[in-house]
Amino acid sequence: MNKSKRKKQQKRKGRLRFWLIATLLLVVVYIWLQQKDDVYEIWPGSPQDVIPITGLHPLVAESEELLVRKAARRGIDVVITHGYRSIEEQDALFDQGRSSAGNIVTNARGGESYHNYGLAIDFALRTPQGEIVWDMERDDNGNGEPDWTEIVTIAKDLGFTWGGDWANFPDYPHLQMDFGLSINELKRGKRPPDMP
Repeated sequence: MNKSKRKKQQKRKGRLRFWLIATLLLVVVYIWLQQKDDVYEIWPGSPQDVIPITGLHPLVAESEELLVRKAARRGIDVVITHGYRSIEEQDALFDQGRSSAGNIVTNARGGESYHNYGLAIDFALRTPQGEIVWDMERDDNGNGEPDWTEIVTIAKDLGFTWGGDWANFPDYPHLQMDFGLSINELKRGKRPPDMP
């Protein structure tokens, strides 16, 4: 093979190597940018740092207080048993009845519950004797309607969705405000406004 053919082959190999490396770099940068956008997208979509969630959303917290007060006016002592829950707390709850003792109480792993985003609460009833119960038939205010049903009605009027309405895994103590956001959107960093 003569020198000019060898030089042409080397140039071709050099160009091929260059384009291969450039393509790989572009793919890596593209994937990085996609992941960055998934993690840092905030309501309604501007990229910025996600503020860690450490408590209930302001509207959920305000509605929780209203629920307790409105129930008390009807003679019902409602107790909020859970609000914001960390990813670790959610994972421990998910493990209950699976890899740790107790009954299965959730199908949601950490990051898959509205509790993890400060958008859900759980409730129970306090009896006149001070006992905390999850009795859906109890009528301590004596008006002929189960106290549980009255609480759910108040909660729905305040804008909560009730977990008892879920078809595949009813969660009777669960109330949430999802603001039209799915768990996948929340996982990608979308957040509702502080106050609508």
